[in-house]
Amino acid sequence: MRKPIMLEHPWIIYLRACLAVRTHRARTAPTRGASAVEWAIITAIIAGVALGLATLISTLVEQKQADIQSRLGGTEP
Repeated sequence: MRKPIMLEHPWIIYLRACLAVRTHRARTAPTRGASAVEWAIITAIIAGVALGLATLISTLVEQKQADIQSRLGGTEP
């Protein structure tokens, strides 16, 4: 069974773009550097948690789908 590539999900792409923007701001803002770096770290942590949750939910849904298909006597598409 092939696992989905979650890194191509639109939410993940959006979170990566937000992280890139925040990192760029952190590197270019001379007076607010510490605060911007903290925000970049927090954003990275949130993105990691979101990726983990998306992967977990996807796996659970696929397992339930396979269970339902096997109970109904269906085959894999």
